[in-house]
Amino acid sequence: MDKEKNLLFKISTPEDLRKLDPSDLIQVSSELRQFIIDVVCNNPGHFGASLGVVELTVALHYVFNTPYDKIIWDVGHQAYGHKILTGRRENFSTNRKYKGISGFPKMAESEYDAFGTGHSSTSISAALGMAFAARSKGENRHIVAVIGDGAMTAGQAFEGLNNAGSGKSDILVILNDNNIAIDANVGALKEYLLDITTSKTYNRFKDKVWNMLGKFGKFGPNARTLAAQLEAGLKSTILDRSNLFEGLNFRYFGPIDGHDVLHMTKVLEDLKRIPGPKLLHCVTIKGKGFKQAEENQTTFHAPGKFDKETGEIIDTSKGDTILTYQEVFGRTILELAKLNNKITGITPAMPTGSCLSIMMNEMPERTFDVGIAEQHAVTFSAGLATQGMIPYCNIYSSFIQRAYDQIIHDVALQNLHVVFCVDRGGLVGADGATHHGFFDMAFMRSIPNMIVTAPMDEIELRNLMYTAQLEKNRSPFSIRYPRGRGMFTDWKKPFQEIEIGKSRQISEGNELAVLTMGHPGNAVASVVRKLTKENRSIAHYDMRFVTPLDKNVLHTVFKNFTHIITVEDGVLKGGFGSAIIEFMSDNGYSSEVRRLGIPDYFVEHGTQEELYRECGFDAEGIEIAIREMLVRKEDKRQK
Repeated sequence: MDKEKNLLFKISTPEDLRKLDPSDLIQVSSELRQFIIDVVCNNPGHFGASLGVVELTVALHYVFNTPYDKIIWDVGHQAYGHKILTGRRENFSTNRKYKGISGFPKMAESEYDAFGTGHSSTSISAALGMAFAARSKGENRHIVAVIGDGAMTAGQAFEGLNNAGSGKSDILVILNDNNIAIDANVGALKEYLLDITTSKTYNRFKDKVWNMLGKFGKFGPNARTLAAQLEAGLKSTILDRSNLFEGLNFRYFGPIDGHDVLHMTKVLEDLKRIPGPKLLHCVTIKGKGFKQAEENQTTFHAPGKFDKETGEIIDTSKGDTILTYQEVFGRTILELAKLNNKITGITPAMPTGSCLSIMMNEMPERTFDVGIAEQHAVTFSAGLATQGMIPYCNIYSSFIQRAYDQIIHDVALQNLHVVFCVDRGGLVGADGATHHGFFDMAFMRSIPNMIVTAPMDEIELRNLMYTAQLEKNRSPFSIRYPRGRGMFTDWKKPFQEIEIGKSRQISEGNELAVLTMGHPGNAVASVVRKLTKENRSIAHYDMRFVTPLDKNVLHTVFKNFTHIITVEDGVLKGGFGSAIIEFMSDNGYSSEVRRLGIPDYFVEHGTQEELYRECGFDAEGIEIAIREMLVRKEDKRQK
């Protein structure tokens, strides 16, 4: 690469970008796209979404005076190009690595990151707040929300549009319409946008209206208003429907080619001069400029390592034949659905990630991708349950936080038989703080009627999924499991019912007891086996249920052990360990309890192993805690 001729390497901030001639922006866009490909092929991250907005990113920073003007990226995995243009090119190779830069916009990382994003559909609400604040302070800031990858399907996006339209705030919403989230977009909004983007009559007319509006604008605001009214009327006639966004008091512009950077800059310059709420509809291709990513958009959303020349994805599993928990879930729900015709599968826009796609491919009439709409997913499941269906509602742990009210009000309060499959519970790795599943055990255990479980391995996952659909267990049922591989190659055992609230003892011992919840129990088991060779006697219990707790076993444990350790892949404040201490207090016991889990701060990104180590419940941390507890016990005995 000739750095003398390379424009990207001369850009440290958007101010450098704005010094270039408009004709240079095509070269900058090409270099930016290639830079993303060069880095992400070796340092895995979100790929297709950022490639799709390269020209839009360049145009935005060229036209708007960032960071004074604010750009909010929604969903945040579109923002790689933004990060590279805003001072993070040199350390972009640390993206998503432990102690490196975040894979999402993060206010603490850069003044150019106007709002932290990782979950979808928050940009319009945040932009509206910034616009009102700017107006109240007399600031002439431009506020831009870039919403894409299916994020417009979430209810919060429409709440923001509704509020912004009624307030006549000066914001620009850019709808990055690529017709896909991670999987293909679903629902009526997708069809509506498709109508607009594929209507040849409307698009020919749109270009003429755009020119007409510019000409009318020369004759004053009244003439421009008249032209805009004419435009709105003709749009609805041609499309045989009213414009959804203009019905919410947004001026709608588009659709335009989101990959024509020169036209984009001209349009954005025009929109800067138009007051009030505006929506620009940009049509883009996810994965633009990388053939394989364009052709296989779901796989190349976050493909892992790949060959940038051939597009071949590099297998880093090292021949590992052990399936992920997600794959075991997907195969098991299909197996159960064949046994029980009441079972249905529901997911909010994550059929591939959750592996519900396995059932969806074979039983499409009994599986539902509801789009990015977690609240709707839960209440839709509740509606199914009222009619005797057994919905398995699969939502990532960090996303189910968005539906907490619906879990309480629509499911638990009515004691409906909805099975929550809480995917990616605990520390998820490189996605970081926005995606870690810290809180589900803590908030689920506080809800009446809710059964809260976490399997130690994929065989237990299968058996809990089987148990949850049994007629006698007609209560809300939460099964949480981690991201990543399980423990066994021979996981497909015959189904066995697990008694509700019943734990199992993994190893006997008399010196100290370790109580575990979920997958971390495997690390504990390995440590206990190691210590057994040193003639240490450690009892290990896989508790399986946070609610209801196995009180019989806990009474036995507290009567026989003065020193106890709890281990969980969840937040310590209010989690499984807290439940054990509450039991101890409520029953008058006084053992010394040490809790291992996620401490009281937002853990950043890294590999799961690095983060387990940071939080102190990897195998080494568990061994240290056990040895320290044994020393404390010996010291106490000698006193």
